[in-house]
Amino acid sequence: MDWLIWGGAALSVLGLIGLVWCIVTVMRARKAGLDDEAMRAVMQRVLPRNLGSLFLSVIGLMMVIVGISFS
Repeated sequence: MDWLIWGGAALSVLGLIGLVWCIVTVMRARKAGLDDEAMRAVMQRVLPRNLGSLFLSVIGLMMVIVGISFS
């Protein structure tokens, strides 16, 4: 079950990298002083990636827990 643990850890790290990317993107948009419409467009583009990254992190952590439980 080591492969499940390491695979889950890798998936969690990928999700974490995605979440950090989303945070940086929104912070750059806020610092740019965009108007309301442009900010909404940035948020609409970032939201699905944010949810996908969160999903990857959760699935990865589940894989780690299952791998630890079975080994």
